Amino acid sequence: MGANDQIRLTRLELEVMEAVWALGPASVREIQQQLPERKRAAYTTVQTIIYRLEEKGAVRRVKKIGNAHIFEAVVTRKAAHGRLIDELLHVFGGSPRMLMAQLVETGQLTLADIRELETTLAALRPEQEAPTDESTQKPGNARKNTKRGRSAR
Repeated sequence: MGANDQIRLTRLELEVMEAVWALGPASVREIQQQLPERKRAAYTTVQTIIYRLEEKGAVRRVKKIGNAHIFEAVVTRKAAHGRLIDELLHVFGGSPRMLMAQLVETGQLTLADIRELETTLAALRPEQEAPTDESTQKPGNARKNTKRGRSAR
């Protein structure tokens, strides 16, 4: 993990970074115009945030056109989101189960979401699953064995 992976972003900095990721290299004015209109910050506010992001190493100036500096992201969206997830897990004592339980309790995680995540997990980690001869198993047992295979570390 690189040093840039550990950059901590505020909510407003993250919103500005979302605009930078969407645009690619852009001026402060272009970044400001990319922000949602209903909560668009003033130009000088966006400029200040960009300068702070530059100090943190999240963006860099790539060129100057007239009086406008062009900035691009140094930190990837994946690295920034990974940092947020790490912080969120820390709030829940490092337990993904506690976080998921909270999401289920508040209705923000549904059974359909969980099924989709199971499919994604199976596709990402096929090496963790023990090969089985499904032709010799009963249909109900195949699913139970698959779950055990995934949770075993």
